[in-house]
Amino acid sequence: MKLKPLALGIAGGIFWGLCVFLTTLLSYYTGYARAFLEALPGAFYPGYSISVVGSFIGLAYGLVDGFLTGLIFGWLYNKAVDI
Repeated sequence: MKLKPLALGIAGGIFWGLCVFLTTLLSYYTGYARAFLEALPGAFYPGYSISVVGSFIGLAYGLVDGFLTGLIFGWLYNKAVDI
């Protein structure tokens, strides 16, 4: 069975973008996962911060990051299936 890399990339981008967006808003309003969000996404996503504006920046980065990860994973999977 082969995967559709483009579809997997779109699904991964939407999923990861929403995860970063919602986790950032949750952290902003409740303080949940603050240490994690300050350490990891802040190091990989320039301009990201735990704020309302930062949640939209994280959403954009998450969409691109998840899309590329899903696209590459789907492509590599299809190459491995062909072997």
